[in-house]
Amino acid sequence: MNPFRLLFFFALLSTTRAELQLPRIFGDHMVLQADQPVPVWGWADPGESVAVTFSGQNKRTTAGTDGRWLVRLDALPVSAQPAELTVAAHETKVFTDVLVGEVWLCSGQSNMEKPLGEQRGQKPVFNAEEEIRAADFPLIRLFKVAKTKASLPARDLQGTWTPCSPETIDRIKFSAAGYFFGRKIHRELNVPVGLIDSTWGGTRIEVWTPPAGFAALPSLADFSDALKTPGQKAEGSEPASLYHAMIHPLVPFALRGVLWYQGETNIMDVDDGGPRYADKMKALIQGWRAVWQQEFSFYYVQVAPHLYHVVRPAQVVSPEAAPRLWEAQTASQRLPRTGMIVTTDLVDDLADIHPRNKKDVGERLARWALTKDYGRTDIEVSGPVFQRMETSGARAILHFEHLGGGLVASDGKALTWFNVAGADGKFYPGVAVIEGDTVVVSSKHVAVPMVVRFAWDEAARPNLANKAGLPAVPFRTNNPFGKVP
Repeated sequence: MNPFRLLFFFALLSTTRAELQLPRIFGDHMVLQADQPVPVWGWADPGESVAVTFSGQNKRTTAGTDGRWLVRLDALPVSAQPAELTVAAHETKVFTDVLVGEVWLCSGQSNMEKPLGEQRGQKPVFNAEEEIRAADFPLIRLFKVAKTKASLPARDLQGTWTPCSPETIDRIKFSAAGYFFGRKIHRELNVPVGLIDSTWGGTRIEVWTPPAGFAALPSLADFSDALKTPGQKAEGSEPASLYHAMIHPLVPFALRGVLWYQGETNIMDVDDGGPRYADKMKALIQGWRAVWQQEFSFYYVQVAPHLYHVVRPAQVVSPEAAPRLWEAQTASQRLPRTGMIVTTDLVDDLADIHPRNKKDVGERLARWALTKDYGRTDIEVSGPVFQRMETSGARAILHFEHLGGGLVASDGKALTWFNVAGADGKFYPGVAVIEGDTVVVSSKHVAVPMVVRFAWDEAARPNLANKAGLPAVPFRTNNPFGKVP
């Protein structure tokens, strides 16, 4: 063969080889999860040998017929020393300034999305500019996922890792709740922290839920049916469309856990009762865990008080719609490795659906992680949680868990937002007093209490708390979900 034609042939062959690719969640400045196997994956030529080298480990595999390959690094110790991760096939990719620490995924709608500082639709946090100036934490790394939708699972997404600094956290508009969580974890543990922000305001829970989550629950079969036709809607939204685009490409990146703040948009659907939302949360949590093949921690925020039926009367007709969703959120703690924080005391404007105080939100979420994931035994994770009621004449005696050193009225005044009903089911304001580790509720209009409600109104900002400074969880004693674990 003519040598020039031979050279041309090999040149043409080399130009048609597939580019060695990794998803964008792998990049310079990333944090890899410590103390568990770390999947590394990507795409190359079918049948091509791929080697991944990091921290003294060298793992090899062969790309499949579709070009996809995956290796799992052995569990890595925490390391704040910048290192290189190398992936070699017919070409080589080198990622620099890689740390090993704790990785958390932050997701949900606008209250998780809202960044530090003044934003449209949200009043400024009073010290936001000071917080931005102080956000100089080079061992905290941020990954902001770009907003996009997809009717089928996407292979990749848009985003890059960046060290946390006043300039970067302001420029990329990173989740304030996520940032305050990460800062607390970093300060308490003195380890690198990686935070992934995949959020979109005004979104329903169904669009974040994977098909596997719906498939596991017969009560949500309408969403599984809709998924059979790409682009088909159910209850007004395309199920899994944000999961496909903004979560699926992250699977199976190693995580310690998930932070979730969502629910406001589901309150606005007056047909979406509490039990149905509880099923949707179960589908989301178990669905994400199924696709990751990992029962990671899942901590979430109970949505805050807001005048839904006043501000949005065409969408929400009852001030009890929010409490029904709060109840469903509370019930979701029956799933293992979950935890919920309450925000009834963090609202200073009931007309604003975006409470300004995201610092306490993030730090309350961090209480769960520090206790359940990192072994702290000196931290209370929750405000008082109702457990059971007994009656004595006209007195309803309420027992609680998560006493946090004892029950208190956070403002030192009489307890608020208790209502009591007798056999006729008519509710009256209750007089509530703390007696030891119980709250005793009564009303001159109720001879024998049958049901007590606490904070059972969208506007409720009650004052029952524990000495750890955490507010009590709203409840009704005839909760259809039963006792909260």
